[in-house]
Amino acid sequence: MIKTVLHPVSDLAAAKAVYTALLGVEPQTDSTYYVGFEVDGQQIGLVPGGGPQGMTSPVAYWHVPDIEAKLAEVTAAGATVKEPVRDVGGGRVVATITDPDGNVLGLLQDS
Repeated sequence: MIKTVLHPVSDLAAAKAVYTALLGVEPQTDSTYYVGFEVDGQQIGLVPGGGPQGMTSPVAYWHVPDIEAKLAEVTAAGATVKEPVRDVGGGRVVATITDPDGNVLGLLQDS
C-alpha cells in the first residue's frame, strides 16, 4: 500500500506554506532537511534539493513488512535497484528501485 509520497522541493519554506494550505494541517515534522505532514494515514514529505537520493520528481513509497524479501522479489521480476536498503532512523528502512521504464519506486519498512 502506498502511504508515503516524498516531493523534492527547491524552496522548503515556500513549499511548506503551499502544502500546509493544501492539506489544512501543520507539519508533523519540521526541520531543515525534511518537512513531513500526515493526513488520514497518508504521509507527505518535502525534501529540499531532492535529498541525498537526488530525487527529481515525487517518489511513492510502498510500505512492506519485509523490505529485503520484497526487494528480491521485484528485482527478480525485472526492477533495478536504484538505492539499496538504508536506515533513515526511528526504526525505518527504505530503498528505491526503477521499473523497466525508469520510473522510481520506493519501498519502506518500519520496525
